[in-house]
Amino acid sequence: MKDSVRALAAEFKEFLRTREEDDLMPAAQKAAAHASAPHAAAAPAAQDHLTIEFARAAKPAVAAQAPTHPLPQPPQPAPVETAGCATEASPALSPTEAPMNATEKQALLDQIAEEIRACKRCPLGDTRLNAVPGEGNPAAELMFIGEGPGFDEDHKGRPFIGRAGQLLDKMIAAMGLTREQVFIANIAKCHPMVNPTNPEAHGNDRAPNQGEIAVCRKYIERQIAAISPKYIVALGGVAAKALISDTKSLGALRGKFHLLHLDSVELKAPVQILATYHPAALLRNPNWKKDAWADLQMVMAAMGLKRPQA
Repeated sequence: MKDSVRALAAEFKEFLRTREEDDLMPAAQKAAAHASAPHAAAAPAAQDHLTIEFARAAKPAVAAQAPTHPLPQPPQPAPVETAGCATEASPALSPTEAPMNATEKQALLDQIAEEIRACKRCPLGDTRLNAVPGEGNPAAELMFIGEGPGFDEDHKGRPFIGRAGQLLDKMIAAMGLTREQVFIANIAKCHPMVNPTNPEAHGNDRAPNQGEIAVCRKYIERQIAAISPKYIVALGGVAAKALISDTKSLGALRGKFHLLHLDSVELKAPVQILATYHPAALLRNPNWKKDAWADLQMVMAAMGLKRPQA
C-alpha cells in the first residue's frame, strides 16, 4: 500500500514539474523577444500551431496640398554664346512706328535706286543703256507711275523726259503743281525694246511683259512704301492693271479711285490710286485729253488743289 502511494506521489510530482515548464516556456520566449528587439531580429521560433496573418488595408495616401503662395522660380541660366554661330536678337517692334522725315525717305530711295542700277534679274538689265529708278519729291503726296522707260529715258536715266514727259509736265502744271513736288516713276525700271540688240533705234519701244513686271514689281512697291503718298495716278493700262491688280480695260478702271494693295511690303497708311491715259497715248489720240483732264480733276478735288489762274 505504501509503495502504491509512493508511486502515485512520484508521478504527481513529475506531472507538476512538467506542467511548470510548459507554463513558463511562452513567458520565457516573450521575454527573450523583448530583450532582442533593439538589436538584429532573431530567427522565429518553431511553433506547433498554425498562425494566420491577414493583410492590413493600406492607408489612403494624403494628397499634397498646393502652397498658398507661388513658389519662387529658380534663376534662369544666361544665354550661352557659341563661337562661330552667335545669333542676333530680333529688335522689338514698336506698335506705332514713327514716320520717316524727308531726309530719311530720300536716303531710302537712294538705296533702292542703287539696287535698281545694279539689277540683272531679268534680260532687260542686260540690254538697257541706263536704269531709270525715278525722281521727285521724297515726301510727295502724289505719285505718277507709268509702264516703263522709252528711248530718251534709257539714254538719260530719267523718267518721262521725251515728248510724253513734256506733256506730263503740262498736265502736272495744270493741277497747280510742279514736277519737283510730285514723284515720277515706272513699273519697269529698264527700257523694254522690240529689238534689244539695237538700243539706238527710234520707235523700238514696247510695253513690259508680265514676267518683267513681276521681277521688277518689288522696286516700285518699295518706293511707294518709302514715299507713302496719299494718291497715285497710274498712267496707261499696263501700269493701272499691275497696280490695281485687275484685268479690266483701262476704260473700266478709270473714273474712280481704287484702294492700293501691295504684294511685297505693307503700307503704313491707305493709298488711293486712279487710272488715266498715258501721255504717249494722248499724243496719238488727242480726243482722250478731255477724259484725262476729268480724271486729274478728281485727284485735285481729293487733294484740295485749285487750278492756277491763267
